[in-house]
Amino acid sequence: MAQEPLRSDAFSGPLKRLFMVVVMLILIGIFILWRIDSPRVERFRMAVIDRVVPNLDWAFAPVAGALNLLTDFQSYLKIYEQNQELRRELQRMESWKEAALQLEQENARLLDLNNVRLDPRLTSISGTVLTDSGSPYRQSVLINVGARDGILDGWAAMDGIGLVGRVSGVGERSSRVLLLTDASSRVPVTIQPSGQRGLIIGDNTLAPPIDFVENRDLIRPGDRVVSSGDGDVFPSGVLIGHIAVDTGGRMRVRLAADYERLEFLRILRNYGTERISGTGQMILPETPPEPPAGANTAEAGPDG
Repeated sequence: MAQEPLRSDAFSGPLKRLFMVVVMLILIGIFILWRIDSPRVERFRMAVIDRVVPNLDWAFAPVAGALNLLTDFQSYLKIYEQNQELRRELQRMESWKEAALQLEQENARLLDLNNVRLDPRLTSISGTVLTDSGSPYRQSVLINVGARDGILDGWAAMDGIGLVGRVSGVGERSSRVLLLTDASSRVPVTIQPSGQRGLIIGDNTLAPPIDFVENRDLIRPGDRVVSSGDGDVFPSGVLIGHIAVDTGGRMRVRLAADYERLEFLRILRNYGTERISGTGQMILPETPPEPPAGANTAEAGPDG
């Protein structure tokens, strides 16, 4: 009877298992060797690393190149997005520039047509903010101009855009400016274009509420808020901010001034308006002259 030829898988199966056992034993031995805390073992580990790792630079080169390529691609994507954002911002700035030029020309034409005469006394003096002398209950800043510069108590203070507060204390070389956000601040304002009057009441937030409005239905979010000049504290027409509505439905003023970056303040020299001391005369209908005192007696005599 002929014998069957030996199959190759009869030897490959045990060899594979033996190879797997040897690999597992080597890995376990390396793990144990790397966990042993001994000076000799440490020297052996360092010797192995010095021998093996430098020779594997060629194996890590593709990985490092791929990582560098991925990093460069991500940087390119960020630069591309920033470039697109800058292009959009430039387009918006061009439109704003055109709108500003048109408004400037329109303002010049209106001033010329109406023959408007601006108050020459409403000049300003600039000062640097020295420090914030405020607290959670009082918000104010100190500036480096004072009585020697002609500063008077009560003058209005602005940054580059809107009203910031008023001078509430004057020293020889410095002054204190009470901010509109302070809880003791009360500013009468006019809301444009409706012309409604109101009062901004500071509450130590960057969006103080506006109360005592005559007709709230005529006011819309985004309306301009300017000083009314009532009380002769602030000059009229100075920009303060825009109307906003909070989640509770209360109207607030989103201030135009950047209170988080107050570096320079402009103090408006406001000496007030001219006082009119004389009273006006009312035009009344002419009254008939009163009859003489004896006339009534003479007429009553015959009847008597």
